Amino acid sequence: MLTRYRVMAYVTGVLLVLLCLGVIAKYGLDMDGAASFTKVVGIAHGWLFVIYLVFAFDLGSKAKWPVGRQLWVLIAGTIPLAAFFVERQVVAEVRPLVATTPADAVSA
Repeated sequence: MLTRYRVMAYVTGVLLVLLCLGVIAKYGLDMDGAASFTKVVGIAHGWLFVIYLVFAFDLGSKAKWPVGRQLWVLIAGTIPLAAFFVERQVVAEVRPLVATTPADAVSA
C-alpha cells in the first residue's frame, strides 16, 4: 500500500518536472524537438497521474486522513516538486501505522 504510493509519487513528480522543463524548452527557448518531447511526457504524466490519484486516495482512506489532508496529497502531483516533499511527510506519518497494523488489516 505505501510502496505503490511512493513509487507513483516519485514517477509523477519526475514526469512533472520533465514536463515543465519541456514546456520551458518549447515556448521559452524554442528548441527543436521540444514539442514532441512535451507531448510524450505530457501524455505519460496524465495517465500515470490518474494511477497516482487512485493509490493516494486508497492510502488516505486506509490511513483515515481528514479531507483537507487527502486533497493536499492528491493535488501534490500537479505542483512541480511538491510530490517529493509530500511523499516524505506521508511516509513519516504512515510508516508507524503500517508497522503497528496486522498484515491482514493492511492488505484489506
